[in-house]
Amino acid sequence: MAEKKEMSFEENLSKLEEIVTKLEKGDIPLDDAILEFNKAITLAKNCDEKLKEAEKAITKLVKENGEVVDFSLEEE
Repeated sequence: MAEKKEMSFEENLSKLEEIVTKLEKGDIPLDDAILEFNKAITLAKNCDEKLKEAEKAITKLVKENGEVVDFSLEEE
């Protein structure tokens, strides 16, 4: 059995946009709309997880000596 390839953030977002467009048209049967809505929720969660992973990755700074430190912007 082939292993499922994890979709990229952009692929998830594109599929999510397709579903939203389909649902906004309003010409989809209710049962199908519910299925599409559930798919959209899953896609949105995947996008959120990928954004959180990206945020963690970019909040690390490497000093000249190679030490990794957390970076955060101080709010005023």
